[in-house]
Amino acid sequence: MERIDLSQYPHRVEIELAWGDMDAFQHVNNTVYLRFFETSRIAFFRELGLLENLAPSSIGPILGKVSCTFTYPLTYPDRVSVGLKVGEIAEDRFVLHHLVWSQKHQTCAAFGEGRIVMFDYQTGKKVLIPEGLHTQLQAWRG
Repeated sequence: MERIDLSQYPHRVEIELAWGDMDAFQHVNNTVYLRFFETSRIAFFRELGLLENLAPSSIGPILGKVSCTFTYPLTYPDRVSVGLKVGEIAEDRFVLHHLVWSQKHQTCAAFGEGRIVMFDYQTGKKVLIPEGLHTQLQAWRG
């Protein structure tokens, strides 16, 4: 397996773990990691201006698929860095890769990806990625 390194994820958010994130097994519940991914994804969308443009155009992102691989159990207290990088870009969708990094243990706690589909919320159908967004995504892809 290739070395997982936070430096490979250029967009980041910092999240403080809450006591309530833990479950009966005394580690952060698996559903919380998907919330970490969501927090990272929404921060990235805001930076791209995707959320501000949604209301006037009705076209925006929708999560089509998500996956997560758990590599280290998080426990309170800790702070995580959630990294994001752009992966494959197609005509109507793109992939975002996520990494959850424990600052306390200096290790990867989880990684995964989300497939984002461009969607017309009025018609209920997928649409092509607008050219300007496509250019922005390519820039983040490196």
